[in-house]
Amino acid sequence: MATGIALIPVARASDLEAQSKARSDEMQNTAVIQGLAAHVRKRWDSTRIAKRDLEERMLQCLRQRNGEYDPEKAQGIKEQGGSDIFINLTSVKCRAATSWLRDTLLGSGSDKPWTIESTPNPTMPPEILQGLQATLAQQLMTHLQQGGMEPSPEELREMAMEMKDQAERQLKAEAEDRVDRMSRKMEDQLQEGGWHKAFNEFLDDVVTFPYAVIKGPIKRKRKTLKWQDNKLVPVEEIRNEWERIDPFYLYWAPWAWELNDGYIIERHRLTAEELQALMGVPGYNDDAIRTILNDFGTMGMKQWLWTDSSKAQAEGKYVTEAIISGDLVDALQLWDSVKGSLLIEWGLSEKEIPDPDLTYPCEVWLIGNVVIRAVLNYDPLGRKPYYLTSYENLPGSVDGKGVTDLCRDAQSMVNASARSLANNMGISSGPQVGVNISRLPQGEDITDLHPWKIWQFTQSEVNDSSAPISFFQPQSNASELMSVFEKFSARADEDTMIPRYMSGESSPGAGRTSSGLSMLISNAGKGIKQVISNIDHNVIMPAIERLYQDNLRYSDDPDLIGDVNIVAKGASSLVIKEAEAVRRNEFLQIVLNSPVAQQIVGMDGAAELLRGQAKNLSGNVDRIVPDRQQISTIQQQQQQITQLQQQIEQILGEVQAAQQGGQGMTSGPAPKNMLPDGSQVGGRESNMMSPRPNGM
Repeated sequence: MATGIALIPVARASDLEAQSKARSDEMQNTAVIQGLAAHVRKRWDSTRIAKRDLEERMLQCLRQRNGEYDPEKAQGIKEQGGSDIFINLTSVKCRAATSWLRDTLLGSGSDKPWTIESTPNPTMPPEILQGLQATLAQQLMTHLQQGGMEPSPEELREMAMEMKDQAERQLKAEAEDRVDRMSRKMEDQLQEGGWHKAFNEFLDDVVTFPYAVIKGPIKRKRKTLKWQDNKLVPVEEIRNEWERIDPFYLYWAPWAWELNDGYIIERHRLTAEELQALMGVPGYNDDAIRTILNDFGTMGMKQWLWTDSSKAQAEGKYVTEAIISGDLVDALQLWDSVKGSLLIEWGLSEKEIPDPDLTYPCEVWLIGNVVIRAVLNYDPLGRKPYYLTSYENLPGSVDGKGVTDLCRDAQSMVNASARSLANNMGISSGPQVGVNISRLPQGEDITDLHPWKIWQFTQSEVNDSSAPISFFQPQSNASELMSVFEKFSARADEDTMIPRYMSGESSPGAGRTSSGLSMLISNAGKGIKQVISNIDHNVIMPAIERLYQDNLRYSDDPDLIGDVNIVAKGASSLVIKEAEAVRRNEFLQIVLNSPVAQQIVGMDGAAELLRGQAKNLSGNVDRIVPDRQQISTIQQQQQQITQLQQQIEQILGEVQAAQQGGQGMTSGPAPKNMLPDGSQVGGRESNMMSPRPNGM
């Protein structure tokens, strides 16, 4: 047998599971964890009982949106007999409201319902102030060394103010550039974190339920593919994500008048894969999660609620499988403020709890009787990552009213008139028949009525002289019932602030012309602005501000600065954009068509206007209009070309002048001794041709 070979013990999977379960059981049986679990249970019982009436109303909203009667109403209609028609007026209003909100808040794909703006007076960093002081001192020293007179205090103050104004203008321009880069970064984070999908689902909830909720930023560990070392490799990263919260799964303190006033419980329905994704995330106990995975699907891990079956049925799901499925477990996530002394008893250190008499925000996750997470709230202000609003807010109440609530009475009357109309039309569609059965022979079928039928009658034993069969026509009330139907259909427009012409239906009166329809839409928009304002102030602004502050706390990006304002522009976004586009286009035309304006604005200003117009296109702006640095390079090249052209023109002018000076010596009238062919009289050639004088 070979010696010197070390044997490495290998633990079996069952042994690892047993060790993990032992550690989890030991921790869960401590007084600290038992106290946490009991506290979560107590909060859960109080919120669940207090929400009973609201859950009934939410189920009613869900059925009404889907065009279904409540069970009690459906049973009464069935017992009474007749038509059970449901005119789904609510669904039409909800779809119109959702489309209206999406067009206003989202617009085209490049629009966003928020923006970041630098403050009117950005805070000047201390290093810039020190640099200004050093520059002023250097300029003063140079001035004195050159023999200048010492400036007066007023002149020094004026010089300092001029330098400060110049620095502030430069700081303002730099702040705007950094704000643009921040805005693009945050937009990319929202895109990757699922903001747009969550926000679209949130808008559906706003019009359907008494309230709607969106949650984030939630830090989750995700595995993605990235290009590294010339190949795609799986990489795990922590990203900020957003999600729509099912209104049925959020609970709050019964006495709260705003969501963040008291404790909140969110009910999660998790799959095994979602539980596994929590392992390794800071704050979660891996041993406790392994214990849950080993016991996955047991009955003790579900929170049975009376709304589950009704909700599943209204959503069109298979009720039995949706409720008792072993593929899901229920988790309770509690956000609460707990007294410091209690947290110390639960095991937190005195360093984390400096004052035991104060309350501290914390977060606890409970599955069955197992606590898988217990941490202090990471937000420095103790805020919960939930943003809630309603189509119509009610002061002093967390929940409000949705479109379904607002048009419930109109929907009921429309359905009642439609059922009566259908029943009356059926009754009055033909004659009613009265039969004296004492005059009919045995076995005659009185339900068989057809043309050319032959009836048999018997002699009345009591000398009854009445006709054996009589026909009469029931009265039709269709006209009155249609008037009631139209009356309450129009009433729904007023209750919901959504006129029917917003969904494409024809409108009488002023709506027959384009200008009249535009006026009606503008007036109708005044009602929806309040809804959009609720979304702006209760959801968009706090959510984007929370994301920005999260970047300031955890990101190392040097472009991030804290002196900015978050602006939600949903309520007036379309009007402002259209007006700005018109004014920008008019100003651009003035600049392009006026030489004086071109000189005043310059190439930089014209390029900035063109960049603003190009942002509305679907192309790359940087490839269409050059930036400031490229424009500066182009201007320098043009100046060099202009100087070179001037030098060339100067040289050509000098050469031309020299040539003209040389030609000036032979120009003018021909000399007297110059012949027409260019020969001179008295020259050598002319002497040879002239006759010799006598005597020569």
